[in-house]
Amino acid sequence: MFRTPDETTLTALALLGMITGAAGSFGGVPLLATAGLALVYLAGGLPAAIRALRSLWREKLLDIDLLMVLAAIAAAAVGAPLEGAVLLTLFSLSTTLENRAMGRARRAVEALMALRPDTALRREGDILAEVASQSLEPGDIVVLRPGARVPVDGVITAGEGAIDEATITGESMPVHKGPGAQVHEATVNLNAVLDMRVTRSTAQSTVARMIALVTEAQAARAPSERFSAWFGQRYTVAVLAGAVLAFAVFLWLGRSPQEALYRAATLLVAASPCAIVISVPAAILSALSAAARGGVLFKGGAALESLAAVRAFAFDKTGTLTTGRAGVLCIVALEGGEEAFLARIAGLQAQSEHPIAAAIRREAESRGIGAAELPDVTAVPSEGIVSGEGAAALWAGNPRMARRMGADIDLPALAELSGQAQTVVYLGQGSRVLGALTVADRLRDSARPGLDALRAGGVAQIVMMTGDRSPVAVRIGAELGLRPEAIHADLLPADKVALVAQLTTELSGRGGKVAFVGDGVNDAAALARADIGIAMGAAGSEVALQAADVALLSDDLTRLAEAHRLARRTARIIRQNLIFATGAMVILVTGALFFDLPLPVAVIGHEGGTVLVVLNGLRLLGDRIRGDRPGARRATAPAVPPTKTPA
Repeated sequence: MFRTPDETTLTALALLGMITGAAGSFGGVPLLATAGLALVYLAGGLPAAIRALRSLWREKLLDIDLLMVLAAIAAAAVGAPLEGAVLLTLFSLSTTLENRAMGRARRAVEALMALRPDTALRREGDILAEVASQSLEPGDIVVLRPGARVPVDGVITAGEGAIDEATITGESMPVHKGPGAQVHEATVNLNAVLDMRVTRSTAQSTVARMIALVTEAQAARAPSERFSAWFGQRYTVAVLAGAVLAFAVFLWLGRSPQEALYRAATLLVAASPCAIVISVPAAILSALSAAARGGVLFKGGAALESLAAVRAFAFDKTGTLTTGRAGVLCIVALEGGEEAFLARIAGLQAQSEHPIAAAIRREAESRGIGAAELPDVTAVPSEGIVSGEGAAALWAGNPRMARRMGADIDLPALAELSGQAQTVVYLGQGSRVLGALTVADRLRDSARPGLDALRAGGVAQIVMMTGDRSPVAVRIGAELGLRPEAIHADLLPADKVALVAQLTTELSGRGGKVAFVGDGVNDAAALARADIGIAMGAAGSEVALQAADVALLSDDLTRLAEAHRLARRTARIIRQNLIFATGAMVILVTGALFFDLPLPVAVIGHEGGTVLVVLNGLRLLGDRIRGDRPGARRATAPAVPPTKTPA
């Protein structure tokens, strides 16, 4: 059965015909020249003519292909079929190169699909059954062996080990995970046997959602893309009309019909807007693919262009700049040393579900300290917890608990703790205070480097917004190097929206835009109000992926600075492409009108310029969004904040 040759085959045939036709023309073999040139016109011209006529008939659009075909026909009509063949050959070659290059940009993210394992080991009672990954349903238990790829999204139920998440979040360092931690499809279990419970089917998995979002992003044109397409269509009509007018003017100036038609065909090629039309999407598609490989998803070229124009970033505090989970920061042990102190207080908190209790237990576990077994543990609402009775009772809690037990907490050794913007938990026995520790949300490791990178990248204004108490916000802001006026505390969601609106109004007059960075759930209104909303740590959150214009799949804030840098570089490359394409076209048109520019030179200039702007845009594919975690071993579950013990 006959199949229509593909684009690459047609280009190869056109090149073969061009070589044959040129050999016949210069070698004095007319039959060979005719056969070669006929092959070029068939392989290089006929498909382009069909595409152009289909576009004209179905979409009522004048395609640039039509200009090239008309110019080649005009060249043949005036006795220069070889030059027309050169035009069609180079046009076919450049079109193939462009399509292959653009296809590379579009396929960069879809390559993730190949990372999905075809099968998985599902636990069915006491046996393991190898089943197709697509058959897995939420609730199934899957066993991950060392080196195995995660077949679907899930949660670890047993085991502890390192997971390579580079394919999803772009994180170069393996992530230590244990029971309760999320794992994403297409990541790699490095060194342990893990049991995981499936939470999403393959159709709803992280990779499937990434592919869908990036496909939508590539289809959604940026404003500059829409303009270049709009301009290209109207300019094509103008070029065609201008070539007809030029033909008439050349005749009026006394040129022969053959020469006038040749000059008009040269003008048609020289003025064709191919390079202008392709310059923007080449850069946009390459940047979108490069960003997705680094764990940053843009909801289209418009979001990419908006991020490039951002001059102010507003950050939510909890869960964005901070980990969103309490950790032990300082310990002061008055009796028995820190190890005995932690063993006792962890024993008191062993059965508590309070976030502060969980932070204390994690701290003890991180140091390898077992919780002391204590009898008759009783919780005292809003105060603390106690074991035993009377003067021997061991207790832990806030100042109210200390007063209940008759303990004096106004001790010189504890004065530093009580003056900090953190929660203080006291440990005592009867009326005697044994020590205290502070518990607070802590900065992400990447928060300060990320904000510093944004400042270095030219961001003029960074503000922090939080509903937390002012002392806590001031402490976090000081650690981030924020000025007092850039710290906004005690805010309701509506207050955040109002502040974002105020920032937007202030910057709009100066051409700058405002980005709001949040967790994508509690800050949906502020994300929507900003010029561009950015969701942090969105790999496992459907809401976060949908709520924002940009989704950072990891919690590494240095990737935000990298994405901002990529967006600005994309804008620069688009400007370079447009300036180069416009300048080249002006030079070629000037040569065609006033300096008898040969048609082959116009062809080389036109097609060469088109290929160059595509290659310039494709440079963005080599851009790498990297996090800034040198030598760090990042952990998500169990997460252990570091402890700082005062000297």
